[in-house]
Formats: sequence, C-alpha cells, structure tokens
Amino acid sequence: MVASSSDEITAGLGRVMARRFGSPGEVRGLQRLTAGGTKATWSFDWVAPGQGPQPLILQQTPARCAAAGSVPKLSGAQEAALMQTARAAGTPAPVVEAVLTPEDGLGEGYVTGRVAGETLGRRILRDEAFAEARARMAGQCGDILATIHRTPTAELSFLQTFTPAEELAAYRALLDGCGVRHAALDHAVAWIGRHLPPPVPPALVHADFRTGNLVVGPEGVRCVLDWEIARIGDPMQDLGVLCMRTWRFGGPGEVGGFGARDGLYAAYESASGRRVDPQRVRFWEAFANLKWAIACARRGSQKRPNGRAASLELAAIGRRMEEPLWDFLNLVAPPQSAPEVAL
Repeated sequence: MVASSSDEITAGLGRVMARRFGSPGEVRGLQRLTAGGTKATWSFDWVAPGQGPQPLILQQTPARCAAAGSVPKLSGAQEAALMQTARAAGTPAPVVEAVLTPEDGLGEGYVTGRVAGETLGRRILRDEAFAEARARMAGQCGDILATIHRTPTAELSFLQTFTPAEELAAYRALLDGCGVRHAALDHAVAWIGRHLPPPVPPALVHADFRTGNLVVGPEGVRCVLDWEIARIGDPMQDLGVLCMRTWRFGGPGEVGGFGARDGLYAAYESASGRRVDPQRVRFWEAFANLKWAIACARRGSQKRPNGRAASLELAAIGRRMEEPLWDFLNLVAPPQSAPEVAL
C-alpha cells in the first residue's frame, strides 16, 4: 500500500530523511500542492536537531516505465537520475536529496530541494514583480536549452531515442487507442507525416520546456521542472514547444508569452554554437500542438466502468482539443497573398 494521508506521508518522509541525513528529525508544514497533473506534489520542511528548517519537495510519481517505441514516461528513479546529470552539466534542475525505495511506503518518487519562486504562467506574465524577469527570460531560456542539449547522456541509457518519424508513430498510436476521430486531427497527422525533417545529430531533449515548468524569480529563471518525458532527439523540439501558443498563457511574446524569437534564437546560437533552423522550429511547434490536441482527446475520452465520462474536469480538457488544432492550422496554412486591386 502506498501512503496517501498526511499522517502516512509524514511518517514515510521521516524515514526517508533520517536515512538521507543519518540522523532523526521532524517533518513540519506538510502541504499538498496543486501543481502537477500526473504527480502528487508535497511541500514540507525537514528540521534536524540544532538546525534550521530545510525547505523540500516530495514528488510521488506513478509507477511507470514506457515500453520501447511508446511515448516516454520516466520512472521516479529515472527522472531523479536525469535531473542529477542535468544539474551536474550546468542546468538549473532541482537538487535531488533522496530517491524513494519500496520500504519507505510512499511509492515511486523522490525528494528535492524547494526553490522559491513562481510557476503560474499568468502571474509570471502579468505581475509587475516579474517585469525585469520577462525582459531576460528569452535569452536565459536560450542559454539553458543550449546547456541541456550538450548534456552527456552516456549514463542515461534508459532514455529513448526518438526520430521525428518514431515520434509521429508513437503519438498516432495514442490517438488510435482513444478512439477519437476528427477531421482536423486527421489533417494534422497527415501534414506532420508529409513534413518530417531530415535527421540531425540527436541530443538530450527536455520535451516539455515551457512557461509553467519554470520556477521564476524577479531576476528570471531559477529552476527547470518536470523532466518526466525527456528523450534523445532533435534539439529544435524544445524551442518549438517553448513557442507554442497554449503555453504563452495570453502573454504577447511568441516565446513563452514573455519574449521574442530573435532573442531566444540569438542566445541559443551564441551558447550552443548551433544554428537555429526557424523552419524546423516551426515544424516542432506544429507537432507540439498536435501532441497537445491528442492529449486533450485522450483525457476527454476517459470513461468510468459505467460508460460515463471519468470526470467533468477531464471532459473539459477534452473540449479544449480544438484550441491547439486551431493553432496548428494557423501555423501551417500557406500565407495569403494580398488581393489585387483593380485600377
């Protein structure tokens, strides 16, 4: 049985942290956070005798390890190992303090340091406190992505390598499995299949690098979260996801709602020594919209044993499928020439 109540979580964390630090202590201020769609996320402080509180995060992750060829989903231990490697390479990933074991009674997951800052996209893009951050973040994201893409992966043999064609096959299988049919979805799948870019040297790809998965302070990006769908693939994928309109949260900037593509591209090229291919970024931005539409379709199609919708929340997410499809169509539509005016 996996602990789920606050008392059970507190007891389990006491065992985890005592093992980590080699001495007993006290778990204080345990609080379930609202962030995270697939993980249970808890904030707490660890207080050892004679020391001040240490702010920490517990992530309980679903038991999973994706089969080869399917969409990547890392286990808790794999995600923790990836974050440790990324941080050692210079990426501001969370500091992993402990990886859960079966004896802890908390299921799969890990404990990391808690980074102060904001993750809610609308606050980052609107609050005056982040005005200076918004001016810097496109460049910061370019630098961070360059660091991610040069991270050594020799110790990360669990990561799947995905070509664009393999990604399309995996997501098409997800769409087929949920039974949702829609003319725009069919068109999007066909368009991606016709526009698959040629191979490039692969690299570590975060695959969900976007506003909402960044911890932001007044000075800019402090931490990169949610590494669970990372893979080895085309580095331009990360730039495309960051530019996707859904994750701009209504902000005016084409990069995450906060910045301009020129700033992102220039910083990335300077830090990586790799040229940005805007057409390749556009392909991955379009593909990201298709992936999100498929994710919405899958959530909206989930059923209870009696055949009714699994929940009102999931049904509402399913209804949003049309938003990324609209964005996809706007991205790939041929430019309209100005009508001729008779003189």
